[in-house]
Order: sequence, then C-alpha cells, then structure tokens
Amino acid sequence: MDQNRPYFFCGIGGSGMLPLALILRAKGHAVSGSDRALDQGRTSDKFAFLRARRIELFPQDGSGVTNPDSIVVASAAVEDTVPDVKAARTIGAELITRAQLLAKLFNAAPKSIGIAGTSGKTTTTGMIGWILNQAGLNPTIVNGGVMKNFVTPEMPFANAVAGGNDLFVCEVDESDGSIAYYTPRIAVLNNIALDHKSMDELRTLFRDFVSKAKIAVVNIDNAETKAIAEQIPHTITYSFSDVSARLLASNLSPGPDTISFDVRDREGGVTVPVPLRVPGKHNVANALAAMGAALACGVPIEKSAKALAGFVGIGRRFERVGATNDITVIDDFAHNPDKIEATLATLHAAPGRLLIMFQPQGYGPLRKMKQAFIDCFARNMGRDDVLVMPEPIYFGGTVDRSISSGDIVRGVVARERHAFALVDREACGEKLLELALPGDSIVVMGARDDTLSEFAFELLRVLRARPEKGKRSGGERASRNDGP
Repeated sequence: MDQNRPYFFCGIGGSGMLPLALILRAKGHAVSGSDRALDQGRTSDKFAFLRARRIELFPQDGSGVTNPDSIVVASAAVEDTVPDVKAARTIGAELITRAQLLAKLFNAAPKSIGIAGTSGKTTTTGMIGWILNQAGLNPTIVNGGVMKNFVTPEMPFANAVAGGNDLFVCEVDESDGSIAYYTPRIAVLNNIALDHKSMDELRTLFRDFVSKAKIAVVNIDNAETKAIAEQIPHTITYSFSDVSARLLASNLSPGPDTISFDVRDREGGVTVPVPLRVPGKHNVANALAAMGAALACGVPIEKSAKALAGFVGIGRRFERVGATNDITVIDDFAHNPDKIEATLATLHAAPGRLLIMFQPQGYGPLRKMKQAFIDCFARNMGRDDVLVMPEPIYFGGTVDRSISSGDIVRGVVARERHAFALVDREACGEKLLELALPGDSIVVMGARDDTLSEFAFELLRVLRARPEKGKRSGGERASRNDGP
C-alpha cells in the first residue's frame, strides 16, 4: 500500500466501505469520501463519527475527486453515471472496487481467514475475531456489521478492528462475484442457498474459494457445502448430527435470548460446554464454524468456548431494541429466505404472535427470489402472524422496478397467511402499531438501509408513549409453532 496516495471512498458510509476506510485511516492513510445518505440527511451520527477521525466528507457530486494521484474506491453496484466516478475518469485517478482493495489487504497478510457462505458470515466473522482477540493474537478484522464486543464510546461503529499486520479476518462476499479475488490461508464456508446468483454459479464460486485455502472449515450439515468438503483435502468439518465431523454439537438448550450446547472435538478427544449470549440454532452453527477457524490458528476449543461465552453479537442481527407493555421490538438484518427462516425459527421458540415488517433490499433480489420469499413466509409464519411489506429500498439508478412487494404478499395470502403490501414504510409502521397487543413481538427485517434501526426505535418509542392495550383473548392467541 502506497502511504503517500490518498483514498477517496464513494459511498463511504456503507457497511462494506466504512470498515475499509477505518482500517486505512488507522494505518495512517489520508482518507476522504462521499455518500448519498449524507446528501439526503440520513444517518448523521455515522458521518460525524467519520469526521472525528479526520476523514473529510464531500457531497456526492464529484467535488471531492480532484487529485489525480488519489485512489477512488467504489462498490461494484456504483454506476458510471455517478459524479464521483465520472470525475475520477476525467482526471485520470485510479478507480478500483471496494472488493479489489479489500482483497489486496487480505491477500497481503501472512495468515488470512476468509468467511464465506450464504448466511451467518457476519456473525461468524465477529465470533472468530473475538476468539482470536481474547487469545491475544491481535487480529485485524473487517466485517459487514457492527461487532458489539468491540464497541466503545470512541468507536461506536465497530465494523472494523485495526490490529496487527499478520492476522487478517474478513467477511467475503459472493454476491458480485468478488470472492474470486481472495486467496485465504483459512477458508470458512457456512452454507450455500439461493441468494444473489444461481445455484450453479454459487457452487463454482464457493468451491474455487475454499480450494485455494490451506485449511477449509466447512459445515457438512448443508448438502451443498458437504459436497464441496468431499472434494478437497485439509478440512475441519462441523455438524449437529454427522459423527464423522471434527466438531460435533449436542445437548442444545435454547432460551429466549440465549442458547447453550456441548461441542466435542473428535480429534482432540474433549467435550466442552458453550453458553452463547445470542439465540438460535443458527448461532450454534456459527459458533462451530468460529471454533473450527480458531482451531486452524492453534486455539483449542476450551479457549474458544470461554471467549464465546462473552460474545454479545452483531448490530442488527436479532437485536432486541426493547420491550414495553409485553410487546417486544426486534431489529434484524434478515434479507434472504435462508436468513428469514432462521430468524423466524428462533422467534418461534417462544409463545406469542409475530408482527413482521420486511423491506426487500432491492428490486433485483426480489425478482430473483420471488417464489422463495413466498414459500419462506408461508412455511414459517404461524396462522396468527402478520406480514407487512413496503416497496423495496431504492436510492436511485436504472434498475428494473416492474416487480413489487405486492407480488410477494399476494402469494403469501394465497397460502392462507396474513400479509399486507402497503404504500411505504410509514404506512407499515402505522399498521404494526394498530395491530400490536401485549404478547406480540414486532420484528423489523431488511438490509442495505441503516434507517431501519431508527424505524424500529421509533416504533418502540410510540409504543411506550401510547395508553396500554389489553391482551387478546386466549382463543385469539396462536402458538408461533403453528405450521401451515
């Protein structure tokens, strides 16, 4: 990395851009950037945080891109018509994608750990980073969400940790194909399910990724990842049921906000209890993956279990916003069928009705996964649950907007579940507040939009301010486990 060249981030407030900007700034680089959310007056706290780190911010109008020696970083989704990109081309500044920059940093580390898969990447990355931090290995970590264990008053947006130069832990994204840039020493593969690309494309991308690693940590409960594990040497496998796995989980004991389990290291010949402060069977799988990666770094499962007992989660991953009058509000990043199913399954472990607000992250994913979304909600909602949906998030651009949330809702209603497509998020909030009664849980789901957290907090604020409502009668209540 050339210490004398400044970096300009187009979309610096994004979950992928922010940690990179922080890493480079911590390493002494001059960093500046722009963001459409800044221009629109959204998420002002985040931009104040960046300015406090001497990161200069500009409108996204090209005015910040004036130095031909600068390196302009843009996400793969940024179009050539964006003024910053046009300005970079006009002055001859180097233009690279966020993934190319991250891969350059990642591949330069002597020991690199890349975490891949359809679901669970961010939480697994946070778990691995925390275990290695507690083991005294001083990892540098780049993640797609705020790691609560690393949050301090001075670092409220802890998407990244600038540790040493030897050990680099990183969430790796397959949605744009950029996973192909990375050469991990240790590769973690959680699962494979339909998301941004076709299954054939995903199989190829993930297989190629883990094949480059010295050691691969692979879930063999997922048929797709198991098939890949069988094709490569030097694996650390994990499972809930396959006794051939190196790490085997048993004796799961779920609670409303926690889950504990035992893990056996087949090669080490030891079994240890693991109490987690995050709920759900999917988080047990994430923990197994993290323990496998730690084993590959020489950290025994006893030390990993002790560190995981203190792991407090990732922002917007099943984050409990608060409760009032026996109504709980939860903020969650779930945005594809696999993640939504995991969240609903965790909520269904307790009684009560679910009021779900799902904001799709874009028109493209909604079109690709239309039937999968319908099947997911119809299969995982109880008969008394209610789904409300605004239109997908849209910040501009030339995307085809011919599909709508109404297409999903009609399919869910046809499967005899309660669902509403509403004109915007404000209308969804009004519907949720109108319906909410003691015993209910409101869960706000969606990605690519930081203001969803503000929306969830506002729901809780209004619920606290309004007069108390009475509970539904017993005949009106339905178990969350009530299937189709």
